[in-house]
Amino acid sequence: MTSFQTLLTDVSGRVATIWLNRPERRNAFSPVMTRELHEAFALYESDDHVRAIVVTGAGRYFSAGADLERGGETFNRPADAEQTAAEPVRIDPARMRTPVIAAMNGSAVGMGLTLPIGWDVRFAAAEARYGFVFTRRGIVPEASSTWLLPRLIGVSRAMELLLSGRIFSGAEAAEMGLVSRALPAADVLPAAQEFARDIAASTSAVSVAATKALVYGALEQPDRAAAHELEHQVFRWMGRQADAAEGVTAFLQKRPPQWRLSKVKDYPPMLPA
Repeated sequence: MTSFQTLLTDVSGRVATIWLNRPERRNAFSPVMTRELHEAFALYESDDHVRAIVVTGAGRYFSAGADLERGGETFNRPADAEQTAAEPVRIDPARMRTPVIAAMNGSAVGMGLTLPIGWDVRFAAAEARYGFVFTRRGIVPEASSTWLLPRLIGVSRAMELLLSGRIFSGAEAAEMGLVSRALPAADVLPAAQEFARDIAASTSAVSVAATKALVYGALEQPDRAAAHELEHQVFRWMGRQADAAEGVTAFLQKRPPQWRLSKVKDYPPMLPA
C-alpha cells in the first residue's frame, strides 16, 4: 500500500477509506496534502478492486480549509504557482469512474467544503459547523464552487451562503440539499462506509461509472434532447453487455450478482474517456 505523509488509507471490502491526517492543524490543506489526495484518487481510480472511495477526517474535524500558517501571505501566490512541482497530479472527481463519498465527520470550511461538494455524495455531522467563508477572508470561492453550488441548492441559497460566508450546521446543510444525510458525528463514517459497501456489492462498476458520466455531462448540456440521446445510446450499449444479463439473472434467481465488467477496461465508447 502506498505510504502518504498527510493521509491514512485503508482498503476493506472493496471500499477505500482515506483519512485527512493533519489533526494538529484541524486537517487543513497544505500543498502536500492536496497533492497526496489527488494521488490517492488516481491510485484507487486505476484499481479495479476498489469500487468506492470514502474520504473523512482524522480526529474531531473534517477540514479547516486552506492552512493559514503563512498568515496574511497565505493567499498571495505567484501567478504560476499552480504549475509548480509541488502539485504535479490533478484528477477531477467528476471525471472519475469510481464514486467518491465525503464522510464529513466534523466541521469544514473553505477548501474543506468546496472540495467535497465536487464529490458524488456527502454525509455530514449534524451539529458540526460548515461554511464558505471566502468573503470573510478577503478572497473569493474556488474549486469551481461558484458554478456548482447554485446547481446543487439553487441560486438564491447559494448566493446567501457565498456572499455572507456565514456558518451553518450539518443539519441545515441536509435541509437545503447540500449533503445527503446529517448524522451524529460518530455515525458519519460508518454510514458512509456502509453506503459504499452496498455500491461495491450490489451494483455494476461500469453502470455506476456511466451513470456518473451521464449526470455530470447533463449538468453541462443545455439541450435536453441531446442529453436524452446520449443516455439512450449508453442504455442500449449497456444492455448488450454481460453485466446487464447478470443483473437480471441474479435478481430472478434471488442471489448476489457476480459482475464481470471492469471499470478500467470496459466503458461505453460514446462517453468521454
